[in-house]
Amino acid sequence: MPSQIAIVHGWSDSSKSFRDLRDFLAANGFQVRQIWLGDYISMDDDVRVEDVAKRMNDVVNSLIEAGELTVPFDLIVHSTGGLVAREWISRFYPEGTGCPVKRLVMLAPANFGSALAALGKSMIGRVAKGWRNWFQTGEEMLRGLELASPYQWELACRDLLDPNSTGSAAKGPYAPDKVLPFVIIGTRGYPSGLRQIVNEGGSDGTVRAAAANLNAVGMTIDFSHESETPSIVPWASRTPKFRIPFAVLPDRDHSTIIRPDKPSGSNDSDQLARLILQALACDGAAAYRQIARSWDELSEQTAALARDEQALEEQFDKSAPEPEELHQYFHVIVRVEDDHGAPVNDYFLEFFPPDQSGTRAEVYFHRDVLEDVHVNKQDSSMRSLYVDRNDLLEGYYAKRISQQENRSVAMSISAAKVGSNIRYFDSTREGAKGHIVVHSEAMEVRSDLPARLLRNTTHLIRIVIPRKPVDKVFKLTR
Repeated sequence: MPSQIAIVHGWSDSSKSFRDLRDFLAANGFQVRQIWLGDYISMDDDVRVEDVAKRMNDVVNSLIEAGELTVPFDLIVHSTGGLVAREWISRFYPEGTGCPVKRLVMLAPANFGSALAALGKSMIGRVAKGWRNWFQTGEEMLRGLELASPYQWELACRDLLDPNSTGSAAKGPYAPDKVLPFVIIGTRGYPSGLRQIVNEGGSDGTVRAAAANLNAVGMTIDFSHESETPSIVPWASRTPKFRIPFAVLPDRDHSTIIRPDKPSGSNDSDQLARLILQALACDGAAAYRQIARSWDELSEQTAALARDEQALEEQFDKSAPEPEELHQYFHVIVRVEDDHGAPVNDYFLEFFPPDQSGTRAEVYFHRDVLEDVHVNKQDSSMRSLYVDRNDLLEGYYAKRISQQENRSVAMSISAAKVGSNIRYFDSTREGAKGHIVVHSEAMEVRSDLPARLLRNTTHLIRIVIPRKPVDKVFKLTR
């Protein structure tokens, strides 16, 4: 008999939305009485993700003790449910030992936030979503969901990355012999209605593909010791020996990703169903690694459709997505602090061809390649950068940089002075003193370069800059 399954919804949703998924599972060999539908409060302003996970732990343990929930069971989550599951697992089973979940299937999880979270906290969100709940929209939940939130950073440092270690000693809860996570997301925006106004490239209308991927990367760029040539220290991965399966589909948005039996307009509408069943049937390290490889190939096939409009039209029965919807992106979360460890809130990141600042290429990068910069509302030292990889390769490198050997992007950072006595980088001048190459065409094919950016991936980058007092702050006289 297949394992029992628990299904957990996302923000502003309920278990009612998952009856179709339950029926799909029942039609594919799972008994309805073996499927649990979870419900939690997400729209009250005092409830955090951590609160839901704590209560989830109590409920799961009580059901196991009563003999109603068998171990191990599988867990399917959608959107914010991904954060709930990760919080629960990393908080109560930080190394995966003893965790009652075997397979964790994540459908469009908001692992690194959603651009809509800030909208949900606004007056518009309170009117649109909160009118049925005394104009509460889940303020605490949305703070955790906001792009570049401190909560996402802290959670990732618990279950995915170790910023204090550069070796392979870091341990986490995910592994072939522990919890097996799988991530599936669409990259098609909402097809109709007012929801179309929130669509963006590389997104399912609510969650960006790069922000869903659990294969995150972390590094520290330190300007404090030598600002002309800052050091780059990669963080240790808590999943160093395997890749978490990650699939990007061209025909699913944030709503249809939970309805595998619903036609999608594609001539391969059954693809989502096959992936879900494949994940739930996975058993063992070899099968897990094979799924990771095949899902990577599938994601690349999705991306290839953006460059082949004829193939795109042939794959869809009616209206096909725009090629821009299928672009791949880099999602970068930056956190800036001084060499005392204090946050730096007022800074500017500039991207340019090395030794060619102020050129047309620099303008193009900031206007077309860097599509979005979001300053976190709780902590302005943290920012989310959304970089279009397709426009970087096909527009910036191929059309704006004439010499192939110089096709790279450098970054500098400038920070406003603290006051008349304290500045950053140099006590006698303002602004950045050095820069660092953050991407190049060579980095697309070489895996040994420390500043390598990966497609469809979230990068957590801690930047340290020197805090410099002016001469008059301290003197010795005879």
